[in-house]
Amino acid sequence: VLSKLADKFGLQRYALWLHDYGSQIGLRHAISHPERISALIIQNGDIYEDVLGPKYATIKAWWTDKTPGKHRPLEAAVSEDGFRAEFIGEVADDVAMRVPPDLWNLHWPLMNTPVRRQIAVGLMEKLEANLTWFPRYQAYLREHHPPTLIVWGPEDGYMPAASARAYHRDLPDAELHLIEGAGHWLLETHFDDALALVRDFLARVHG
Repeated sequence: VLSKLADKFGLQRYALWLHDYGSQIGLRHAISHPERISALIIQNGDIYEDVLGPKYATIKAWWTDKTPGKHRPLEAAVSEDGFRAEFIGEVADDVAMRVPPDLWNLHWPLMNTPVRRQIAVGLMEKLEANLTWFPRYQAYLREHHPPTLIVWGPEDGYMPAASARAYHRDLPDAELHLIEGAGHWLLETHFDDALALVRDFLARVHG
């Protein structure tokens, strides 16, 4: 899909913004088309298994014991309360106030069908298989060394600050910015901070 979109717009060289599940999708695209990638911007996207955050415990429990009891917490997470907790459950109250409730109030009615709930649960289930791709992502970074800006919200139970710093193993020259007080959804709470960093980085990379 990404390749077809780039072709449709006639894009030959471009930067990729990698975030959450999109980091996996974007890096697979980069592996397939390394000549196209001029730079990376990475926002809370994990590719290092040894620094996965404590919130992975529930998912890992199901990976090791695929029983209905271990699966129920995954199902419970796909709910309006679960979505709300994902957006504001890890940041301070003053930061949470910046997140519009529309993100779960409007999102959940669209998601609340048996098929869509199962798709969302399936994404969590398939994270286990995605771990086998982590070494491939790391190898791509080591081989191609794309200019990289890491803009990260450290208040993230899935991807804490250690997950951001781990990128320096393969990209020692990457610019790393941990935005104080920000969590997984830092663009919703610290947009202006991120915007200044991204504009400066892209101006230097793309000139």
